[in-house]
Amino acid sequence: MGSNHGFTQLALLASETDRAQQAASELAEVHDWVALEEADAVVVVGGDGFMLHTLHGMLDAGTIRPVYGINLGTVGFLMNRYRAGVKLLDKINRSRSIAIAPLRMEAVTQTGEHHVACAINEVSLLRETRQTAKIEVTVDDKVRIRELVCDGVLVATPAGSTAYNLSANGPILPLDSQLLALTPISPFRPRRWRGAILPDRATMTFRVNEPDKRPVSAVADQREFRDIAEVSLEIASDSELTLLFDPGHALDERIVAEQFVT
Repeated sequence: MGSNHGFTQLALLASETDRAQQAASELAEVHDWVALEEADAVVVVGGDGFMLHTLHGMLDAGTIRPVYGINLGTVGFLMNRYRAGVKLLDKINRSRSIAIAPLRMEAVTQTGEHHVACAINEVSLLRETRQTAKIEVTVDDKVRIRELVCDGVLVATPAGSTAYNLSANGPILPLDSQLLALTPISPFRPRRWRGAILPDRATMTFRVNEPDKRPVSAVADQREFRDIAEVSLEIASDSELTLLFDPGHALDERIVAEQFVT
């Protein structure tokens, strides 16, 4: 079901691709736009990559607003279909809201440096050399795997479950599932472990074994930190983001259908 949000002031952001710029020009002629700081909601024109870039920009600047995406990219899992000539403000006010909370990563390097970053899609720990990584996995203060031997391991949000997580054979999570996917990347031992699905209230810690011989980097979406000793993860509930979707939007069906692709 849709909602009646009562938005009146909209901001418009578009990627630099020709298709997105053309659509933005068309939209500029049919609606009066305001600056992001003055907006009730933001219209993002482009693909999933530009949507993530926009959401990170709002997180960094503290200008979080509900976001309505218009797909002029390729996949567009986080976007709505573009229909020229439709009364956009009415569509947005009838849209349904889905809240997504990013992951907050706290990483400590081998030299003791601390880094904090948020990830809307996933946090990945990846081997830096030809040597496999050896990682201890702790969930809710209990060690679950003493030594995961692998190319890496990732934790994906529902929004990111169709990205790198899916390529690593992780599960697809509905956007409103309140779950996280813990997915190994090319695991060697334990041989039969293929990951876990966890409630998003879970906290996780990853400790790198033999870090001098087997260095590991940590990547929060596109931000990378190298030579990691330990990474802690939890949902950043104080930085919740809101995505707006058309009523009857096919995203739920696409998420289900993606799991039956052969």
